[in-house]
Amino acid sequence: MSLSKADWTEAALVALASDGLSSVAVEPLARRLGATKGSFYWHFADRAELIAATLQLWEQRATTETIARIQAICDPRERLEKLAAGAYAGAVAGNAYAALLAAASDVRVQKVLERVTRTQLAFLEELYADLGLPPDLARRHARLAYALYLGMGELRHADPDSDLTGPELDAYLKLAVDTVIPRGRAHR
Repeated sequence: MSLSKADWTEAALVALASDGLSSVAVEPLARRLGATKGSFYWHFADRAELIAATLQLWEQRATTETIARIQAICDPRERLEKLAAGAYAGAVAGNAYAALLAAASDVRVQKVLERVTRTQLAFLEELYADLGLPPDLARRHARLAYALYLGMGELRHADPDSDLTGPELDAYLKLAVDTVIPRGRAHR
């Protein structure tokens, strides 16, 4: 089986999300993929190039793809509900964002993390404004919702035994979504 550059990058993103930036390395990924290091070097000059491709893939998924998927939903409240439920479920399960926060001192990571965070916060503010919240309130709600998302990811690391599943996870996610989305429509 011949692996593509996309296969290596996808595997690196999965490794990043589960085990952090240090796991984005040639030998562990080659073992995980059942491939040789030669396959890696066919597509990448070195680990730095793989990290760059992995960060680019994560940024595309965390911004462009997510925003397009959510914008396709007509109802403003449903847009926020879908975004929040997906983000919070991802944070509870473990995601690349938490891993990248842990590696934020790496200049390559820091630049991408800042760009993604600004884009996501701006999009959240837009979604809250679409609900009818005035700009100052939309900004506060966006930051609170984002802080909850970040905290859920960090809580997973701080208390790994508290992994939620099944109905308990569903109830927890519903509470998180209900907490960050105002009831009814606000007036401008």
